Amino acid sequence: MECVFGLVGNGFAILVADTSAVHSILVHKSNEDKIMVLDSHKLVAASGEPGDRVQFTEFIQKNVALYQFRNGIPLTTAAAANFTRGELATALRKESGSDCRNCDRAVGNGGSGSKGVSVYLQEGLVMVLRTSKSPYMVNILLAGFDKETGPSLYYLDYIATLHKVEKAAFGYGSYFSLSMMDRHYHSGMSVEEAIGLVDKCIIEIRSRLVVAPPNFVIKIVDKDGAREYAWRETVKETTAPLA
Repeated sequence: MECVFGLVGNGFAILVADTSAVHSILVHKSNEDKIMVLDSHKLVAASGEPGDRVQFTEFIQKNVALYQFRNGIPLTTAAAANFTRGELATALRKESGSDCRNCDRAVGNGGSGSKGVSVYLQEGLVMVLRTSKSPYMVNILLAGFDKETGPSLYYLDYIATLHKVEKAAFGYGSYFSLSMMDRHYHSGMSVEEAIGLVDKCIIEIRSRLVVAPPNFVIKIVDKDGAREYAWRETVKETTAPLA
């Protein structure tokens, strides 16, 4: 029951995400931060399979940092969004790891179907390579601030669709947050107005969604950089005392 949404205001962009780590009927933790700081003026909020979400956002973060290290200038928000979209599209279409040119011989096939693997022997070492197509099951909202263009928000889904938007949402909470933003959002909102709208969305999600996440994290990016703004918590993470 993930809920991720964001909007652009007057000189800033805000991203909001639930903080529940859930698998099947189990809640593993309620303080999982799903909004990553890409660099000093960019944020990325992601929803989807936990492994893909963590691995892919870290991959994008390290490549954005590598570009800045190599070239001495950071990527613009638009460039970072297009790079992210390109990686999603490549993973969607490209077979990964099916070729092992330096391996001596194939030992066998470890499985079949969408998650099949091939095992190769190279200089006495066993190498396991994925042979299936492996798209990332992750949806992303990328927000940033550039000196030339100001704040911006980009919508990317798991099939590599990219749109520049003023407001967006993913997950079951999007049914309610999009409705609230359609009703109350307007361009040029102040920070106070935007936070008020965020709180309206969170209240609506908690009221209407049958299995609503209890906690949310809010982050903002503006001319002063990307940073955590606030948490909206109804459940505190606690540790059970040892017997």
